[in-house]
Amino acid sequence: MVLPFKHEPLTDFTDVANIKEFEAALKKVEGELGKEYPLVINGERIYTDDKLVSVNPGNKAQVIGKVSKATKEHIDQAMNAALEAFQTWRKMTPFARANVLFKAAAITRRRKHEISAWLVYDAGKPWDQADADTAEGIDFLEYYARQMLELAKGKPMNHRQNEHNDFFYQPMGPGVVIPPWNFAFAIVCGTTAAPIVAGNPVLLKPSENTPVIAYKLVEILEEAGLPKGVLNFVPGDPLEIGDYLVDHKETRFINFTGSRATGVRIFERAAVVQEGQKHLKRVIAEMGGKDTIIVDDDSDLDLAADAIVYSAFAFSGQKCSACSRVVAHENVYEELLEKVVALTKQLSIGSPSEGNIYVGPVINQKQFDKIKDYIETGKSEGKLVYGGEADDSKGYFVHPTIFKDLDPNARIMQEEIFGPVVAFTKAKNFDEMLEIANNTDYGLTGAVISRNREHLERARYEFHVGNLYFNRGCTAAIVGYQPFGGFKMSGTDSKAGGPDYLQHFMEAKVVSEMF
Repeated sequence: MVLPFKHEPLTDFTDVANIKEFEAALKKVEGELGKEYPLVINGERIYTDDKLVSVNPGNKAQVIGKVSKATKEHIDQAMNAALEAFQTWRKMTPFARANVLFKAAAITRRRKHEISAWLVYDAGKPWDQADADTAEGIDFLEYYARQMLELAKGKPMNHRQNEHNDFFYQPMGPGVVIPPWNFAFAIVCGTTAAPIVAGNPVLLKPSENTPVIAYKLVEILEEAGLPKGVLNFVPGDPLEIGDYLVDHKETRFINFTGSRATGVRIFERAAVVQEGQKHLKRVIAEMGGKDTIIVDDDSDLDLAADAIVYSAFAFSGQKCSACSRVVAHENVYEELLEKVVALTKQLSIGSPSEGNIYVGPVINQKQFDKIKDYIETGKSEGKLVYGGEADDSKGYFVHPTIFKDLDPNARIMQEEIFGPVVAFTKAKNFDEMLEIANNTDYGLTGAVISRNREHLERARYEFHVGNLYFNRGCTAAIVGYQPFGGFKMSGTDSKAGGPDYLQHFMEAKVVSEMF
């Protein structure tokens, strides 16, 4: 009997025993840094001379691991392995496929602190954020396994005399998974496990920034009994293998999470039917956001300030759901700013591998430079209220930064920054708040802090985002509780962690029989 889904509890790091256990996990992982990792194709470990070198963003002199790069020839090998594996994996019962995920969840749960410690080193995640990342990965495994058991039942159909109609789902074939670095276990896990439990082999190309933690997932799924060829691990240079993976005539789907530019490129290329291709490719894309918290004049300003600080600065704002814009009623604008600045001043900054801090590094030099440029832009577009400092001498550290008095159409109010920068603008009434909140190209998450029921109900239908939160922050969606995905240029609204997600990787079939 499968128990009802319940999300994985988070670790309480105010508990001394939990702190000691996590410190022990960090020590264990530290002893394993610097190793080399192979490709995995059809279960075979393949080492190449050309390597991706993963470094600790909080201490860039520290090498986390060296991961072999795949070439186009390796992609062909992996696709052939996936095609072969598909012939047997597709026929495995849904219950048997789900059991692989259930076992993988159990293995991950037993290794929870270790996986989180790898996230601390490989992605620069603070302890609580790393723990939540691992917990979400467990949630994806548990939730998608149960969803597969539900889908296996098919859907009830109407029948006529002497005619029986059967509606069921079947797997599509091999696909490509291209996840991001910011949720280097959770999203890698979810975007990989979903098509696999649906019966499809995959080629996994992790982010070049966090390939080591992705390899750990491969190990977990193999230990859970996943047959060879069902998951092929092909990290590499996006410039060399990215288009090749998308264009391949045998690719049935591309499951992508990342930047808008890359997502649009994938969408365009996937639409082209290649020579020998006998299907139309599906693209499942989540492409980022420019997320707004509205603070009404009748609201709990302490709650609002706490929601803004957490949503803007947790994991240094490196979430597609992060709050990068605040639209506040003019009557509460200054008081709210004061409260947000006061809370932000209390945040600790440093390398998570050296202690339990709140704000860690950003992921790499490119992001560091990009965020610095946006901060300089913000100084010319609005007033710097707090922060603005950045230091890349040891790691890639950008201090939490707050701007005020921005024009709603300013660059830092419109473009995704993906760093610890939040901009405030004021509005005269709720109409203007909604107008500003909807004025970007994106539509991923948003939040409204208000006691006014009429305003909340208006926002329910007029605030055009895929995930809308009332009287809380705009981040931290939970699998099975808040299925995640957005509108407009935020992607295809795939609703990861929801009841519709597995159907992206399956074909519906109807069989009618006369008697």
